[in-house]
This record gives sequence, C-alpha cells and structure tokens, in this order.
Amino acid sequence: MAERILVVEDEKPIAEIIQYNLEKDGYQVKIAYDGEEALRLAAEFKPELILLDIMLPKLDGITVCKRLRETEIIPIIMLTAKDNEADLINGLNAGADDYITKPFSVRELNARIKAFLRRSKEFNRLNNIQEAEQPQILKYLQLEIDLDLVEARRGGQKLDLTLREFELLKFLAQNKGRVFTRDELLQKVWGFEFFGDGRTVDVTIRRLREKVEVNPSEPIYIETRRGVGYLFNPPKE
Repeated sequence: MAERILVVEDEKPIAEIIQYNLEKDGYQVKIAYDGEEALRLAAEFKPELILLDIMLPKLDGITVCKRLRETEIIPIIMLTAKDNEADLINGLNAGADDYITKPFSVRELNARIKAFLRRSKEFNRLNNIQEAEQPQILKYLQLEIDLDLVEARRGGQKLDLTLREFELLKFLAQNKGRVFTRDELLQKVWGFEFFGDGRTVDVTIRRLREKVEVNPSEPIYIETRRGVGYLFNPPKE
C-alpha cells in the first residue's frame, strides 16, 4: 500500500508541484491549504508523514504542529521561506523533526522523506517487539535511558523528550566517548544520506541539554568538541 503524505501549504502552485512529484514516486498525497484543514485531514487521512508550512491561514504551522504532537507521533518536516535561527528553534520546539527552507530541490525533499519514513518504520517495528527480557536501561550518574519504554529519567523524574531528542540521546549514550560530527549525526539519527542542515543538530542538542543537564551552560553529559562535533562523556561516579 502506498505510504500517505499530507502536504500543508497555502500556496497552491507549490502544493501541487510537491504533490505531483510525490505521487510520481508512488506516494498517496493529500493537500491542506490552511491550519484547520490540516488538523482535520491528519485525523481522517492518517498520514505517515506531514510536510507543514509555517505561514498558514486560520492556524499557523507552529500551532498545528503543537496540536498534532499532543496525540500523534508522526514525522513532521516544516516548510518555510524563512531562514533564521528563531524560526528553526520555534519549529523544533513545537515538535517538528526537521526544517527545510524554500526554495528546495525535489531531490532533497524526496531524500529527506525517504529517510524519515524508513526510520519511522524501523522505530515502529522495534517498538512493537515484545521482549521477555528485563528492560534495557542505560545508567549514568542520575540519568537513566530506558530503551524499552523509550524514555529518559533524571533523578527518577521522567524527562519530557521528543522522539528525536530521545533517539539522539540514546545514540550518543550507546557510543559513549566517541565524537560525532553534525553530518554523522544527521546520517545516524535523522537518517539523511546526502542532505541536512547542521543547525538542526545544534538546536536539538541545545534543547536536549536543557532537559537532561542540571546546568545546560556547564553540561556534564553531552560535551561539545569545538570545530569537530559532540559526544556523550559523563564523568565517572
């Protein structure tokens, strides 16, 4: 069965170009031209991925993203003509998984969609496997990363992590002490093989530190190696 993609874009020519190219690649596509229609179609169409513009009539894309995240775990890629740090942060804070600025190439968009759908399928597959073993929990000082429950706790308190933040934390922790560049993290965690914006990694790391670290300005878990990348390097107890 063809995978379903919801395109939320108020500029009809852009929406139709995206729809044409996605349908040519075998996807089933529906278009919403405003925020209210987006929420309605998301509930009815049940897409496996949403392309969501920020500037929309009735309800803006940030609001739509927040409402979707209250009930759904669907990969969301924000589409916008704006290209600055504030918009990137707002989109990721609302729960978006990635961010593409217009104009973008069809090849780039297709590559990101394929990466997200592939990773989403793998996550769902693993999440549905019932294990008879004891839960897998990674422990570092006050931080616990529960691989089975897909959650992290600090001092016994559950942390409000998005799925992408959890995947990033898990990957770094499972490779403790190894430095990864932004491009490597995009490939390993986001699944991008050819494209990606390093700012997405930087902002997600920043958000993760705000939730995981006691003092984000002096992190003890996620370390920055300037000019290189990031690593998980907690001190020994």
